[in-house]
Amino acid sequence: MIFDSLNNSAAYAAVHPLFPAAFEYLSKFDAATPDGKYELDGTRLYAAVQGYDTAPKANKKWEAHRVYADIQFIAAGTEQIFWAPAPGLQTSVPYNEAKDVEFYAPDSVRDESSLIVPAGFFAVFLPQDAHQPGCAIGSAAAITKVVMKVQLS
Repeated sequence: MIFDSLNNSAAYAAVHPLFPAAFEYLSKFDAATPDGKYELDGTRLYAAVQGYDTAPKANKKWEAHRVYADIQFIAAGTEQIFWAPAPGLQTSVPYNEAKDVEFYAPDSVRDESSLIVPAGFFAVFLPQDAHQPGCAIGSAAAITKVVMKVQLS
């Protein structure tokens, strides 16, 4: 997992060949962009623009992905994202290959950490990173988020 300001994204360009294009898109992102999927390099790299209200942690699911890395960027608002190592977690919903997601039982999560992610910051989640995004800090709040999906292989 990586957590930083978009201002420092150049430091992570070497992590994956598609990261520079992903960060370029984010650096030019307009928060007025409608929700939806925006392909930058077919299915290898795309942006999922999402506007929603954060919710209590108990209402959100733990997840991880196998094929894609997530670069979760907050364009407007602030959200809390929880992180835990995925190995050893108990699956609650088996891996869905079409959606590239596996969900985990919350009671199997140990050693979690939390990130407060304000506008202008991003978090990168790789296959070993279980994460629980969309959590409210206190009360629900509106956010605009862009999830860059970066195909790993």
